[in-house]
Amino acid sequence: MSVFVLVSGPFTDGRIWHAVAGRLREAGAAAHPVTLGMRPEADLQTHIGDVVRLVDSLDVPQVVLVGHDYAIHPVLGAADRRPERVARVVHLDAGLPRDGDPALALVPDPAVHQLLGSGGSPRPVPAPQPSDWHRWGSTEGLTADRLELLSRSARPQPPRTLTQPLRLTGAVDAVPSSAVLCTAGGMTIAGIQALVDSGPPQLRKLADPRVGFFELDTGHWPMLSCPDLLAEVLVRAAAGEGRRLTAPEGEPAFLRPFPLDAPERPRVRNGRVDLHLPEPEEERGPRPAVLFVHGGPVPADFVPAPRDWPFYLGYARYVASLGAVGAVVEHRLHGITDYARSADDVAEAVELLRADPRVDRERVALWFFSGAGLLAADWIAAPPRWLRCVALNYPILAPLPGWGAVPERFGPAGALRAGGSGAPPLVLTRAGLETPDIAATVDRFLTAAEAAGAPVEIIDVPHGVHGFEVHEPAAESREAVTRAVRTVLAHLAP
Repeated sequence: MSVFVLVSGPFTDGRIWHAVAGRLREAGAAAHPVTLGMRPEADLQTHIGDVVRLVDSLDVPQVVLVGHDYAIHPVLGAADRRPERVARVVHLDAGLPRDGDPALALVPDPAVHQLLGSGGSPRPVPAPQPSDWHRWGSTEGLTADRLELLSRSARPQPPRTLTQPLRLTGAVDAVPSSAVLCTAGGMTIAGIQALVDSGPPQLRKLADPRVGFFELDTGHWPMLSCPDLLAEVLVRAAAGEGRRLTAPEGEPAFLRPFPLDAPERPRVRNGRVDLHLPEPEEERGPRPAVLFVHGGPVPADFVPAPRDWPFYLGYARYVASLGAVGAVVEHRLHGITDYARSADDVAEAVELLRADPRVDRERVALWFFSGAGLLAADWIAAPPRWLRCVALNYPILAPLPGWGAVPERFGPAGALRAGGSGAPPLVLTRAGLETPDIAATVDRFLTAAEAAGAPVEIIDVPHGVHGFEVHEPAAESREAVTRAVRTVLAHLAP
C-alpha cells in the first residue's frame, strides 16, 4: 500500500486535496494532506519542518512525497533530510529547484517580485482574487466556483517562504522521482525531451531511468480540475510507471562545431561584450558591427557561458572574416522573470559596442536567437537611426504558455503595431521543424508585420529544428547561415 503525503502550492492548505485524497483512499492507498504553517514569520525551513514532522509521525517504512508548485521546495528539503523514508518524490506541475535556489525564482507573477524586492521588511504576499489566479499558472479546467473556492480558502503567503534559499546536501538525489506536467501551461514531455536534447548538463539527469513523466491535459490545479485523473496518475507514479526520456548521444548540442569554417579572430572582452575583430585595414577606418544576443533562459552558473560556445563564437568569427565586427553579449536571462534585466544588459552592450573606436557607430545590426527574440521588441518599437537591421533566428516572439511573468513590454508583434512601417529591416530565419508553440508566435508576428507594412526577409530552413546550426542536415544549415549573414551585412553597407 502506497502512503502519500500531499503538499500544495502557495496560499493553499490541505483542504485543496480533499477530492484527490478520497480517490486515493478508495484505491487502497493512504493519503495525508499537509497544511503548512502560514504565520507571517514562517520561512522555508518552517515548511520543511512541517513536512518532516508529518513523515516522522507516520508508522510506515516509506512515503511518496507530492509537491505542487511552490511546495516542491519543502518537499525536496524534507526528502533531503529523510531520504531513507521517501520512496519517491512527485513534482506536480513544479520546477526543478537546486541547492541555493529560492522559490521566488520560479514565481511567475511579476507583482510578487516587485513586492518582495522593494526593500525594507518584506510583507506577506496577498492571496490572489479569482481573476488573478492565472498569474500563478494556467486556470484551464477550473470553473468559476472552483476559482472562488481557491480564493475563499487561500491565505497570505509568508514572504520568507519564497525568498529563503533551499539548502540541499545531495541526499535527495538518490530518491526516485516523477513529474506530472499540466500541459495547458505549455510544458509537455516532448518539450522536456527537447530541452534534454539541447544538452545542458543539469537537465540530462531527467533521462535517468528512475524518473517517470506523466501529462494531464489541464491547468495548474489538477487537484481541483480533474481529481480522479490526478489520483490515478499518482498511483501509477508510486508504482514506478511513467514515460522515460532518452539522453542524447555524443557531446551536448551547444558544444558542437559551427557549420562553417570561421577562423579565429582577435577577441577583445569589454565587460559583458566580446568583440571579434576583422583583419586590420587602416585605410578602411571603423567597421560596421553585428551584436549577437544569445537565447535563453540560461542558468547563471552554466559553464561554459554562451559567449564561449562554438555556436556564438562561430557566428561572430564568420562576420569578422567578412569585414565587420562580430560581437556577443553575455546578458542575464536566467529565468522568465529576467527579461527587463536582460534588456538593460543588451542596451548597455550596444552603448559599449558603439563607443569602441573600431566600430562605426552609425552602422550596427542586432541579431536575436530563440528566447532572446522577446528582447527585440524595444528595438522594433523605437529603432534608433543607427540600427540598420534586426535579425531573428528561430525566435520566440510572444510569451509562451505559462510565461505570465514576462512584462507586456516584451511583445514584438505589439511593437510592430506601435512602430508601424517605421520598423527597422527585419531578417527572420525560420526553422521548418519548429515546435508548435514557438511557430505560433512567429506566425502572429508575421501577421502583425504584414498589417503594419513592415517588410520581413524570411530565410526558411525546411528541415531545420530549433537551433538547426548544430544539427543535420549540415548542408542546409551552412546555406542558411551563409545567406542570413550576407543578408544582414548587406544592410550594413555604407
